[in-house]
Amino acid sequence: MREEPAADRDFGVDVTVPSVSRMYDHYLGGKDNYAVDREAVAALDEKVPGTRALALDNRSFLRRVVRVLAEEYGVRQFLDHGSGLPTQDNVHQVAQRVDPGARVVYIDNDPIVLAHGRALLEEDRRTAVIRADMRDTDAIFDSPEVDRLIDPSRPVALLFVSVMHCIPDAADPAALVRRALERVPSGSFVVLNQLVSHEAEVRDFVTDFMDTSTRGQWGRVREPHEVAAYFAGLVLLDPGLVEINDWRPDSELCGRREPQVWFEYGGVARKP
Repeated sequence: MREEPAADRDFGVDVTVPSVSRMYDHYLGGKDNYAVDREAVAALDEKVPGTRALALDNRSFLRRVVRVLAEEYGVRQFLDHGSGLPTQDNVHQVAQRVDPGARVVYIDNDPIVLAHGRALLEEDRRTAVIRADMRDTDAIFDSPEVDRLIDPSRPVALLFVSVMHCIPDAADPAALVRRALERVPSGSFVVLNQLVSHEAEVRDFVTDFMDTSTRGQWGRVREPHEVAAYFAGLVLLDPGLVEINDWRPDSELCGRREPQVWFEYGGVARKP
């Protein structure tokens, strides 16, 4: 594990504040994280065990969704909001196994994602990484990378995978989804899931812990019924809104877990 390479300092990485994307990278066994991220992970796991399993399940869900959309629905364009650090089986790798011409734009506001993502993808002209706040829809869709890679006349998959809990209520996450949908044609898709819990004590603890740890770079752990608001006016694909391990599992044993006090909940829907 590295602490503070000069390259990361050049991109303005603050190694004193935990980053959600770097914490996630640590859960997935990655190397692009710092002591402060690992300490935050350890403190969170002490109070709410099973978080690493959630991260692994979330990655498996992402792979299944991209493969299904590419294979069964012919999607060849993906916008990955809050993509996080590159790891194994990234969106472009899954999609391009179905069609080498598939195009992907990754979006994240963490400077280390930009630095490492561009280094990884610099030779793939069908893929780009942009540093942007995923709430700034106009900046994303008007960027040169999106203009180069995304055909506005063809369906696009808008990915919001395990990121909506980073958006506070004041920023209106449902409105964020609506704004992005306005920029893509009929037949496009929304993929969205977020952390939820039925227990108010768990929701409040995780929300307060993450908001304090990341110095405000967090939203809220919500209840399952609140996730439905993101899909208003859309046509849900089977099996609808579910705990993500139940979304078209690869086998009966795929990702099966004991019931948890918090879990990832969401689904996939099509724009009419």
